[in-house]
Amino acid sequence: MTRYPERRRFLWAAPVWIALVALLAGCTSSGGSNRGDDRESGGVLPAYDHADVNARPRSELREGGTLTLSIVQWLTQFNYFQLDGALDDTLTVVGLFEPRLFTRDSKGVPHPDPDYLRSAKVTSTSPQTVTYRLNPEARWSDGTALGWQDFAAQWHALGRGDQRYQIADPSGYEDIASVTEGADAHEVKVTFKTPFADWQRLFTPLYPAAAFSTPEEFNEGWRSGLPITAGPFRIGSLDTTGKTLTAVRDPKWWGTRPLLDQVVFRTLDPTTAVQAYLNGEISAVNAASGDVYDRLKGASDTDIRTGSAWDEVLVAFNGANGPLADVQVRRAVLRAVDRNALAQVAGEGLPIGVPLLGNHFFMTNQPGYTDNSGTLGRYDVKEAERILDARGWRRKNGSGTRVKDGQELRLRFVLSQSTNRLGLDLSQLIQQMLARVGIAVEIQKVPADDYLSKYLNRGNFDMAIFRFIGQTYPSSLYSIYRQPTDGQAYENYGRISSPDIDALLREAVHTLDTARRARLYRQADTEIWEAAHDLLLYQRPQMLAVREDLANYGVPGLGDIDFTQVGWEKTG
Repeated sequence: MTRYPERRRFLWAAPVWIALVALLAGCTSSGGSNRGDDRESGGVLPAYDHADVNARPRSELREGGTLTLSIVQWLTQFNYFQLDGALDDTLTVVGLFEPRLFTRDSKGVPHPDPDYLRSAKVTSTSPQTVTYRLNPEARWSDGTALGWQDFAAQWHALGRGDQRYQIADPSGYEDIASVTEGADAHEVKVTFKTPFADWQRLFTPLYPAAAFSTPEEFNEGWRSGLPITAGPFRIGSLDTTGKTLTAVRDPKWWGTRPLLDQVVFRTLDPTTAVQAYLNGEISAVNAASGDVYDRLKGASDTDIRTGSAWDEVLVAFNGANGPLADVQVRRAVLRAVDRNALAQVAGEGLPIGVPLLGNHFFMTNQPGYTDNSGTLGRYDVKEAERILDARGWRRKNGSGTRVKDGQELRLRFVLSQSTNRLGLDLSQLIQQMLARVGIAVEIQKVPADDYLSKYLNRGNFDMAIFRFIGQTYPSSLYSIYRQPTDGQAYENYGRISSPDIDALLREAVHTLDTARRARLYRQADTEIWEAAHDLLLYQRPQMLAVREDLANYGVPGLGDIDFTQVGWEKTG
């Protein structure tokens, strides 16, 4: 059994060190390849199913102990499905407390979690019906058994189109026709209006109907904590001043007893987290940057664990207003940025590769990957200048910032204050690249706790850099590219889409034939590139510095960490 699935959206720049002076000399080329393997640094990216977690049987691990981890942002919303809660850190924390019906192996294949499910399978195809057989021992912290009402409440919130629920992603839930009780109180039947290929990703995490049934409960009831839980851990303390959360073993837990006494989450920016690790204050820290890797690879009591997860670094564009509302200007930005140079520098000093990405749905080492970027993925300054000239953005005397109708071509690049060196340096490099074609870029840092809720969700930016991670179910990406409706932007922060993109993705998520579904995603990805939805950069490798004697924790490939199995090796 594994726990803590689909790590999803971690909205800060990947922590990679950049040497500005060394890179600038490489930014003068007017051509370039869009192949993802052209300029790998260090070495080959590990296989997509490679896991490095120091796997050990429980018999070799000691009972008790504390695991201390860092998170980048203090959580102000513990409802992962609410618009302000759609963060990787939210899912990391909530995964210890709430039911995860399916967990994934290192290849990303989902399996029912026996602590919550006796079985789950499609019992009818016309219409598609999924029958869940719940573990009768599974209980919420208020004493009630998990049941069909919990499934129904989650469906009502996410799939019924009620605009009072501020949701991040309705896909899958909006395709459900009914949720009913099955043969008894421990069986649930979910019937779909139209087939949904990735049905295993639904209801994970599962929230309790007792605290999830009204818009007020959904939007506001989970902001200060988790009112009801049903996991191996419960909240021991929630220090909003020190921004520290402590999870302790729940004595009511019916499943495998966790080895750890507690898991502590401390809110630390990336630079502080590295120093905290070196000081012995936390148990693991990201090492996927040249300077940080160099500091950590020789540190005492340290094992560098590597692998490859679903992890893309990109720059979002705001297509709702401002200069980037013009698709041609967005295309000019794509042609003006040397993605090869950025990816090469991102991997400087690392022992594994950092390949360019040409696909929004699949990683370079994942089955199904094809590079669909075409010419828009290729660096060409002259073409960028030609596009801008044609759109009426002209330079005086052939230099300086471009002007049209008395307005300068100026973009606001919004960063979280917790962005580490990668985010700032990448932004500065892009700023310099765009200046060469006459686009002025102002870099603005904003409070970390506001980055999602007040900037990304509101479209309050021209450009913003962050990562999407853990998207092993392609349907979970639909919300990023779908057309906003009735004031709902979902996770399409830049409000960029088209009827064609929407139609292709809607058909893909409802297609059960694997080959046809792959073709639809490929067609949709080509349209996403043509729409210049974003500046897709590279696939970020997974490198984690971990205490040597920490077992069953690290880089799980495309899978999930089971925190009931994480523990410290016995000594002596």
